[in-house]
Amino acid sequence: MHLPDPLRGDRPPAANRGVYGITVAAELSGAPTQSLRLWERHGLLSPARTDGGTRRYSADDLARVERIITLVAAGVNIAGIGRILHLEDANTALRRAADDSDSSPQSRQRR
Repeated sequence: MHLPDPLRGDRPPAANRGVYGITVAAELSGAPTQSLRLWERHGLLSPARTDGGTRRYSADDLARVERIITLVAAGVNIAGIGRILHLEDANTALRRAADDSDSSPQSRQRR
């Protein structure tokens, strides 16, 4: 197996690029494969798919799995987890938009 070597100029895959199969994702995250499938079925996860339909999880997906595991451990049900993740995603999008508008040439002129 070839691992990225920064000294040779290799880079790890982009955080949003699906590279891990479900078994590897389960092993890395500590979540059972059936939980990953269940969470996908309920819309909590949406891993990339190959042309053949194989799930490919990204580093971003694994971070989301970690968040789901934390919420499950806190006793939140699947519907609640879905709502929390939706609100967190919306908040992140709003922050990005605000950051983008703060760095736009028009906003710098107003300062």
